[in-house]
Amino acid sequence: MEKRSTSRGRGSAASIARGTGIGTGTGTGRGSGRWALLAALCLALPLPVPALPPPVRSLVPELRRSRALLEAARASLLSLKERGTLGFECTLEEVDLEDITKDRINTLKACTSEDPRTGNCPVLESPAFDKHKCLQGIYEDLKAYRAELSDQKVLTSIDEMMKAMQPGSPGALQPPPSAALSSFKDRMRLCGVLHAFRIRAVTIDRMMNYLSAL
Repeated sequence: MEKRSTSRGRGSAASIARGTGIGTGTGTGRGSGRWALLAALCLALPLPVPALPPPVRSLVPELRRSRALLEAARASLLSLKERGTLGFECTLEEVDLEDITKDRINTLKACTSEDPRTGNCPVLESPAFDKHKCLQGIYEDLKAYRAELSDQKVLTSIDEMMKAMQPGSPGALQPPPSAALSSFKDRMRLCGVLHAFRIRAVTIDRMMNYLSAL
């Protein structure tokens, strides 16, 4: 392709040369000859390639980690049920959900519009959707639940997703010490936090699917 472009460029240069008398002695003077030579040299040079936009960073690693995060949340609730750790059946009907992220930036606030005019699917319909802000909200959710939960598999999945979202972030941290669930109130709270985390993991996974398709 480059050779064909060059040959066309030289052909154009030859046509200009013939029109101005370069090499034939029929030119109109040295001034016009110089301009024709400059034009011929410019045409013989390869055309500049237009700059391409910077590549969009793939979110495939984050999408894969979000699915692992959801599986870990489900497995944690199932484990509590099978071991009978809480002393009662930890279901949505039995507890009140506790959103530990409600007072800070989170996935819901960062990824959805509060404008009621955007309809039933605000994240898709909002013209001012901010992808960076949405990712930051997801990351802040992970940090909040990282500091609250103690299930090792859940913590590992959180750490891996945080590292995928911010490669420069530190590696896996030591899990926080497990608090003794001596009171019924503490066990009820843990159940509520785990269910809230599972629901948030579903939201994060769906958002990562959407962001990966942008």
